[in-house]
Amino acid sequence: MMPEHQNHVVTTIETIPSETVTASPSVFQRMKKVLNRELLLTLALGQVLSLLICGIGLTSKYLADDYHANTPVFQGFLNYILLFLVYTTTLAVRQGEENLLAILKRRWWKYMILGLIDIEANYLVIKAYQYTTLTSVQLLDCFVIPVVLLLSWFFLLVRYKVLHFVGVGVCLLGMGCMVGADVLVGRQQGLGDHKLLGDLLVLAGATLYGISNVCEEFIVKNLSRVEFLGMMGLFGSFFSGIQLAIMEHKELLKVQWDWQIGLLYIGFSACMFGLYSFMPVVIKRTSATAVNLSLLTADLYSLFCGLFLFQYKFSGLYLLSFFIILLGLVLYSSSSTYVAQDPRVYKQFRNTGNAITDTPTVGPLEPSVTYTSLGQEIEEEPRIRVA
Repeated sequence: MMPEHQNHVVTTIETIPSETVTASPSVFQRMKKVLNRELLLTLALGQVLSLLICGIGLTSKYLADDYHANTPVFQGFLNYILLFLVYTTTLAVRQGEENLLAILKRRWWKYMILGLIDIEANYLVIKAYQYTTLTSVQLLDCFVIPVVLLLSWFFLLVRYKVLHFVGVGVCLLGMGCMVGADVLVGRQQGLGDHKLLGDLLVLAGATLYGISNVCEEFIVKNLSRVEFLGMMGLFGSFFSGIQLAIMEHKELLKVQWDWQIGLLYIGFSACMFGLYSFMPVVIKRTSATAVNLSLLTADLYSLFCGLFLFQYKFSGLYLLSFFIILLGLVLYSSSSTYVAQDPRVYKQFRNTGNAITDTPTVGPLEPSVTYTSLGQEIEEEPRIRVA
């Protein structure tokens, strides 16, 4: 017969697993509900960005077609001025290491290059509409997605799962359906005068967009959203102002100013400022790749508005493409990516199996493999450190 204290220990050990098993389902159910809510919020935030781009496209179309105001540099300049007034001045009045002068001393040349990249990305894609077709722009503009994937893999060290690539493929399939619908209804807006030049401009602009988005993701997740927007406002307004004076001052003088054109410029600037201000928030919650996948629906929103404003023809393929893109977004966002701070560590992590539990606890443990979740408030996976 065992002593009484030993019998008590055995009883305690036997009852612990049953309590744990009983409590586990409710914990997992609560986590699943929270993740589902985060997934829906992620999708909704991406569609807000698409609606802002829709507003940018509609105001630009009215300015170019109805009022013959071809001023893409001036329109970008207005946005950078707004960023300067709001965010650059915010940095200027801060104290300490987050002050404008302190940031410029450490990273001025990096932000100068990033500002130039952002300006020229906007300019090249808008300029391409003069040389190639709308269909070509829609297709080739998707080149930004593989650019962001590759840059995120090599420079941000983001590691994707098979489900992420499936989601990207489904999104691009939906985009292909939309382009096919454009061809069927004849919404190609001409054949373009110099199609090859226009296509090259789109590819160059998409590449610069990808570089800008990946840099933005790094900055907002490691430094500050206000710092990024403030530096874009400072260097963007400076260099776009120079480009405006050199390339577009004659076009600006041709504009027949009245209250309607003024409202269109105000509407464009408001949508552009909202896009720049809100995109870092969404990128911080998700990633540059997820944001660019969400933006694929922007052309569809523009189309739906064009059905009423510009008498576009409708095709059932448009609705099909919309739901296919949303399905791809759900597939991509339903699984979290993870970041290997060192590619060597990532290889070790994939091949060690259960050896992680034997990691010694003495000394500094770095680098690390970090899992990223759908939201900042939830840590779906624990941080695993490998010596």
